[in-house]
Amino acid sequence: MDLFQLETFLAVAEERSFSRAAARLHRTQPAVSQAIAKLEAELGEVLLERSSRDGTLTDAGEVLREYALKLLNLRTEAAGALTELRSLHRGKLALAANEYTCLYLLPLLDEFRKKLPQIKIAVQRSLASRITDEVLMHSVEIGVLSFRPEDAQVQSVVVFRDELACVVNPKSPLAKAQEVSIRELGALNFVAHNIASPQRQKVIQTFRRHKTPLQMGVELPTIEAIKRFIEMGNGVALVPGLSVKTEVAAGTLVRVKVKELQLERKLRLVYRKQATLSHAAVEFLKVVEAFAARHGDPYSYQLERSL
Repeated sequence: MDLFQLETFLAVAEERSFSRAAARLHRTQPAVSQAIAKLEAELGEVLLERSSRDGTLTDAGEVLREYALKLLNLRTEAAGALTELRSLHRGKLALAANEYTCLYLLPLLDEFRKKLPQIKIAVQRSLASRITDEVLMHSVEIGVLSFRPEDAQVQSVVVFRDELACVVNPKSPLAKAQEVSIRELGALNFVAHNIASPQRQKVIQTFRRHKTPLQMGVELPTIEAIKRFIEMGNGVALVPGLSVKTEVAAGTLVRVKVKELQLERKLRLVYRKQATLSHAAVEFLKVVEAFAARHGDPYSYQLERSL
């Protein structure tokens, strides 16, 4: 089993066609078919359903696909590391974050860019639930999470403290209240984020514990859309404080304190424990640590032990 065979296998799986895979790889179709046949013979497993026109993977094919992706990502990482060494540490910083956690990165990336302008920065937008896997699959070197990862293979560093913010339109009756109770929110319509998260579950459980209905009449796909909808005068939202800092300062949104909903969230950087980080990643972590030392709370740099 060699990397060419795995690359060919992935091309067929992704293209769902031997002919399209051959064109993508600049090979003949017989050569692609021969590579797949040889791989199946070596493994003793059928990887593709020959009776299916779209190249459906068998159970064995699905298992191999995950390992093939990891091996090819490792090849890319190895080539990148050698190129970086040859070019005197010119390389790439690959990060994964979601819409919210990316906001934390901005001042740090600005700092990093000023220090190392020759390093390319690539921030990949990912679902928080997938970031740990992407780090372990070598798709990125560092991820940003708003919850503590359970996988013992990753190291996590607490780097920022944020809290949940209840926001309303300035014309809302709640905007003039210094503090409201969770029961007062029971009659209101919430504009919610439609992506499941540990924080969302905590909010649902808090309302349930206080025997208060949580009316999520509208669900939107991004925090940016939620903010704009609230600015139009639609209901109330619970969003990360960092995500509404600009709007609250400008007066287009108003934060309302809810004593029963003082939910803190910590942002973490995560990376593989056993990894030899690239020069770019090592320098980025140094920038993060120095930035936290200069600015203090809510920034920090605290290594966490595995759960």
